[in-house]
Amino acid sequence: MSSSHFTFSIYFLTFALFLQTIFGASPLFHFCSSSENFTTNDPYESNLKKLLGNLYYQTPLLGFGLGSVGSYPYQTNGLALCRGDVATTDCKTCVNEASNEIHKLCPYNKGAIIWYDNCLVKYLNKDFFGQIDNQNKFYMWNLRNVSYPTTFNEKTRKLLSLLAKEASVTPKLYAVGELELGESKKLYGLAQCTRDLSNSDCFKCLDGAIRELPRCCNGKEGGRVVGGSCNIRYEIYPFVNS
Repeated sequence: MSSSHFTFSIYFLTFALFLQTIFGASPLFHFCSSSENFTTNDPYESNLKKLLGNLYYQTPLLGFGLGSVGSYPYQTNGLALCRGDVATTDCKTCVNEASNEIHKLCPYNKGAIIWYDNCLVKYLNKDFFGQIDNQNKFYMWNLRNVSYPTTFNEKTRKLLSLLAKEASVTPKLYAVGELELGESKKLYGLAQCTRDLSNSDCFKCLDGAIRELPRCCNGKEGGRVVGGSCNIRYEIYPFVNS
């Protein structure tokens, strides 16, 4: 998935995305690979269908699934990840919707990734497991500014840094938490990695995402850096299931 596609998409498309109301069942964003395609009735097509079917059944039980189908040059590799607090039934629904939608959006691409609020689905004709995905990434932010940006930014980094450390050593590579802001207000945060990453690479991915916050979210009431291997999010309201 090309970096030029990533750069164009980030700076041209995301502003429109942030102006729309986002529901749990609506895609947040997607990328189609621009490098290689397949044709109708290609063996890759049947392997991809089988892979997405496998992920649909495999992912909901543990909240994560990965696998490969076929052999070179028709092998496809994929994974699916649900947000750590999402119920099994909601995870299954999200993976199913993501698989159907990415087929419509990227019908003949050998690689694609799609994000929803509750899950992500990614596949590629190359083995990407265990590697940090630095190409597929986008930002989201609340349009409202805080009245004390310097202090707020410091507390945001503090909370997310703590969550990055916690997430990187837990089996689910997932952590949520909160921090007092004063005046009975709280800051809520989330950090999560795809579980094909090692503990050290999970932390590296999350730490890199935190470092990117100034590019999108300085002084904003909420923000996300969402990637193909990890994501971070903060808000001034609770956004995960208790």
